[in-house]
Amino acid sequence: MTEMNWWLVINKHWGKILGGLLGLVFALLVVNYGFWWSVFIYFCIALGILIGWRLDLNKDVGSFFKRVFSTKDDLD
Repeated sequence: MTEMNWWLVINKHWGKILGGLLGLVFALLVVNYGFWWSVFIYFCIALGILIGWRLDLNKDVGSFFKRVFSTKDDLD
């Protein structure tokens, strides 16, 4: 296949490729650190992506954390 064809395949199936790579990374983490440490690492990565996404959208991260970590009484 030529280089152009590889880019077409990657662009068409990027979700499957990304899912496969994430599965591979998770499997390696489980083998090296155990299941619960791997879940914790993925949770931290997801939280970092969420914060970065909010910063990219120029959203106020402080209000996001106040909403997530506040009690029901604080929201009234």
